[in-house]
Amino acid sequence: TNCHPVITPAAGAALTEAYVAMRQLGDDIRAQERRITATTRQLESMIRLSEAHARMRLSPEVTVGDVEESVRLIRSAIKQAATDSRTGLIDMGLLTEGSSASDRRLRDDLKKAVLSRLDERGGVSGGAVRWTDLYRDVSEQSDLRLDHNQFGDALRSLEAEGSVNIFGEGARRSIRRAAMSMS
Repeated sequence: TNCHPVITPAAGAALTEAYVAMRQLGDDIRAQERRITATTRQLESMIRLSEAHARMRLSPEVTVGDVEESVRLIRSAIKQAATDSRTGLIDMGLLTEGSSASDRRLRDDLKKAVLSRLDERGGVSGGAVRWTDLYRDVSEQSDLRLDHNQFGDALRSLEAEGSVNIFGEGARRSIRRAAMSMS
């Protein structure tokens, strides 16, 4: 309770370098979008962990060694909690949004495929398509295995966006492309 370590200039520089290095992990020129790999929360956590490490040693100063240990702990935690199992890359979206960039991209692609298939089967003014028929059509066109939950989530999302209307229950459910309003 009486130990309040102060960050030395060298430790401050080490914190800055570590944070910049963590931010640069998301800069992948091959990626379609930039992944966020470190946020200001991670910087704040590194500062608090560095101070706590110095406090454990009863040191009046936070040293570069304290910073190195805090960086090791943060990287280990991020690697464990924010690694996208599909790509093997760190994606902070798993922590901040609950899904990775690759998962969000797959959901968007599925929604586009559903709308495209609905348009092919009858257009905006066309009739309704049975849920099971639409699932089969989209599933056959997909390179990846499509499960019923993913399909249902995509349709509910499209319905919430006002792009489709879902009618009926159970095996009698059908989907129709929502009429576009001219404004």
